[in-house]
Amino acid sequence: MTQHNEELELFRDTVRRFLADNVEPHYEKWEREGIFPKELYLQMGEAGLLCVDLPEEYGGMGATFQFSSVVVEEASRFGFLALASNLSVHSDIAAPYILHLGTEAQRQKYLPRMARGECIGAIGMTEPGAGSDLQGMKTSAIADGDDYLINGSKTFITNGQNAGVVVLATKTDPKAGAKGITLFTVDTSLPGFQRGRNLEKIGLHAADTSELFFDNLRVSKDEVLGKLGGGFGHLIDELPRERLILSTSAVYHALGALEKTIEYVTTRKAFGTPIASFQNTRFELAKVKTDIEVHRAFAEKCTALYDSKALDVPTAAMLKLATTEMEGRVTDACLQLFGGYGYMVEYPISRFYCDARIQRIYGGTSEIMKEVIARSLVGR
Repeated sequence: MTQHNEELELFRDTVRRFLADNVEPHYEKWEREGIFPKELYLQMGEAGLLCVDLPEEYGGMGATFQFSSVVVEEASRFGFLALASNLSVHSDIAAPYILHLGTEAQRQKYLPRMARGECIGAIGMTEPGAGSDLQGMKTSAIADGDDYLINGSKTFITNGQNAGVVVLATKTDPKAGAKGITLFTVDTSLPGFQRGRNLEKIGLHAADTSELFFDNLRVSKDEVLGKLGGGFGHLIDELPRERLILSTSAVYHALGALEKTIEYVTTRKAFGTPIASFQNTRFELAKVKTDIEVHRAFAEKCTALYDSKALDVPTAAMLKLATTEMEGRVTDACLQLFGGYGYMVEYPISRFYCDARIQRIYGGTSEIMKEVIARSLVGR
């Protein structure tokens, strides 16, 4: 084992201890409340578990992406997919946008506070009438002297209730199509920003998911993130990492479901013998384990590609399509092995099953992934 792998596994142990000590005892309560307390982010920041691969000058550890991924992987494996979802948006999507596209002033304003857990990040893309079709967005940013006035709304925004900064996609030139989209960093303390309700979902209950409203919200031109009119291209550039982190989450969430199921079938008896002794159970477990390992290998390959800056959009789309579809199969098969108890909320496998369903939707639906892959093969 290389030194890097040894350090990675030591870090994994640290993450698991933190989750066992600071998350597991409270998770059911947070699920009922529909939100994580901001104090949890401060605890995670203090423990060095947020924005891990940011350079040290911005508050991170200067580690590789693999270390940041471990935090999401282990949260998923514990069955805390709501936490994994929020953390991936904060550490692996919002923070990299600011790091890669921001000015030095934007980086200094947001990134150290994000690494400490003092400022929680969100991405404002989806609108009531524009999901995967980002060119159909209506939220506008109109120049007004040296400022921009932002008007519009977003929905299904992860971290929406807790967010201190939103990486916001807007239309600065409605007539220019994809070339009229511009990103902004929006401080949620500004006048004109309003949070809507915390949306109720069939899963990921502790992950605050919100509507956001912008009413003549005034931002300086210094809050433009990246190039004016370059937003669509920036979104495309950042998609591989977003889909990679969702995919590694899917793999470890499936692994966690399998581990829970093995524990159950080896202790639960039917007809006087453990369920694990039945051929059907054993064969189902064998299929599930194989499914997970095949997809874990693909995820590891794509992680290596990302670290060498070689992960392209079609490959990331293949990974997300494959891993999230696998996750759905695995959680369904595992719940089935619990029988009637699997349908009971008191058994964690029911949460694995419900939480997994969203992974084939956010970050680009399975249908959109197929279209992205197909275009890379035969064009439009």
